[in-house]
Amino acid sequence: MQFQSSPEPIPGASLFLSVGERRVPVILVRNLRARRYVLRLRHDGIARVTIPRGGSFAAGRAFAGRHASWLARQLRRLDEQPRQPALWQLGAELLFRGEVVRLEAGSNGSAGTVQVGTECVSISDPSADLRPAIEKHLRRIAERELPPRVTELAALHQLSIRRVSVRNQKSRWGSCSRRGTISLNWRLIQTPAFVQDYIILHELMHLRQMNHSPRFWREVETACPEYRTAELWLKQHSDLLRG
Repeated sequence: MQFQSSPEPIPGASLFLSVGERRVPVILVRNLRARRYVLRLRHDGIARVTIPRGGSFAAGRAFAGRHASWLARQLRRLDEQPRQPALWQLGAELLFRGEVVRLEAGSNGSAGTVQVGTECVSISDPSADLRPAIEKHLRRIAERELPPRVTELAALHQLSIRRVSVRNQKSRWGSCSRRGTISLNWRLIQTPAFVQDYIILHELMHLRQMNHSPRFWREVETACPEYRTAELWLKQHSDLLRG
């Protein structure tokens, strides 16, 4: 398997891996908390190799090369996934609280507003791309609703949190720091309530196990017995993270 230096300005990518007839950008990232090498294909088509403590970049490159056939399968799946439209206009559909909603003109067809499910969003120019204004509105809802739910579930499981932040993350639904900060992706507001709770509980359980060991997953299953259903929903709607 052949690697080549990157001739293009792809942020963080220094290598290309030949996979069939394609050249896949590869990012090598060291993570001192990781226990093994991990290869993932991002939604933008860039391969990310996590290098554990004590690992080397050379071993990371070799690891990616050995899994080129896996990368090829993931690339095919990525190609088969429907792409979200570049522009959001009236009539477009999106997920809100787990339901597909259509962007419609405001009540009585009033100019300057767009209906998104139960939400009415003010729009300066309804003929332009509606996405920035709608995403801003959805993020405000997430910032209002998600932190109190984290606090509620933390109290239920007798866990202490330091801070909750709602962020615009592109590759994950949430994270938990050793200091007790829970960070959540605002796009969780597009998912059903049971999925939101699963992600919150997943991150809260990291306060007991800062890893993804079998012990950690036992904690998750105890707190959220139906977590596999939520994981399946997220897998089926992974394109949300491409926003």
